[in-house]
Amino acid sequence: MSHLTSTDIAGRIEDLYGAPLADLEAHAQDQPPGMLSALLGMHDDLALAERSIDFHRDYLARLVHPERQISRHEVSHLLDGSRRLAEAVAVRDVQAKSVAAVLQSLARVPAPVPSPPTASPPVPAPPLPVQSTAHSR
Repeated sequence: MSHLTSTDIAGRIEDLYGAPLADLEAHAQDQPPGMLSALLGMHDDLALAERSIDFHRDYLARLVHPERQISRHEVSHLLDGSRRLAEAVAVRDVQAKSVAAVLQSLARVPAPVPSPPTASPPVPAPPLPVQSTAHSR
């Protein structure tokens, strides 16, 4: 299953909001919580999971290096590192799936086109004085 990376998600958020991610993050800090802050939070969680995957994968690669002996003591480190890697992958998968679904449900709304200024309606003419039908003396 192919997953969107945090870089892909960042690009989709930028496309949706029409601004660089750094500008959107600065803007969101001054606003009440909303969709933008939720998307940015999901992106941060996804990026953190990806960094965690890289860290634990590298750690395990060092532990099982071909020129290195695995002692009884290191077996527990291998198991712990494997568990942590699996957790990071699971978090990444859930975050990527969730944020992709949210982004798919959203569409960028085109900027409103200003309508040409309309002429104000003409001011109604003052009413004509009512003429009396009675004869004057």
